[in-house]
Amino acid sequence: MTPAANWLDTLPRHRLMAEYSLWSADLLNIGAEIDRVDPYVDLYHIDVADGHFSPALLYFPDLVAACRKRTARPFHVHLMATDDILLNQIDQFAEAGADLISVHAENGDPEAALARIESHGVKAGIVLQLFTPVSEAAQWLDRIAMLTLLGTRIGVKGQGLDPEAEPRLAEARALIAGRNVVLAADGAIRDHTVPGLAAHGAETIVMGSLAFNAPDLAARMAWVHGQKIGG
Repeated sequence: MTPAANWLDTLPRHRLMAEYSLWSADLLNIGAEIDRVDPYVDLYHIDVADGHFSPALLYFPDLVAACRKRTARPFHVHLMATDDILLNQIDQFAEAGADLISVHAENGDPEAALARIESHGVKAGIVLQLFTPVSEAAQWLDRIAMLTLLGTRIGVKGQGLDPEAEPRLAEARALIAGRNVVLAADGAIRDHTVPGLAAHGAETIVMGSLAFNAPDLAARMAWVHGQKIGG
């Protein structure tokens, strides 16, 4: 199952969107989890970590390919991989069914990574860690479909939102003004942080436990969709 070729153009950008992080799904029952949440998902967010670039060790191509058989929602693969394997990882996840692959500005050669993503006909994105100036993304804005700002340290669950996360989103919002680039917030997505993230410019949020553990998912998503973007 795959999304329509124009999936990016049909995203509901009139409201706050939700990327569902499969890291937070019940991994023992991931197929059933996808079935359960699929009606509420704008994109699936798939963290890929090699245990070196990021301390976590997450997701592999065969599992992504298996998930691809379950849903036609777009897959956003967030690659946290060292430079020696990055291009190979792009190849593998593109072949597994990724629709958007984001790499880090902190990688040694983001230009080569973006070119490899483009060679597969897949949309490209850039991710910025907290210590990377937002202005660094300016050089790639003509080549990316999404800019993701991390609001926590990379690869560690359960952290609080960094105080700089909201002003960084506002800066990024100004940077991409007039461009067809989606601005995403990733990390510390909680009921008390979502309103501020949206108000400072986030167009999509990477939801983990806030979605998968919601006692009433329909109500939770109605609340998310009701948040005002950009204040």
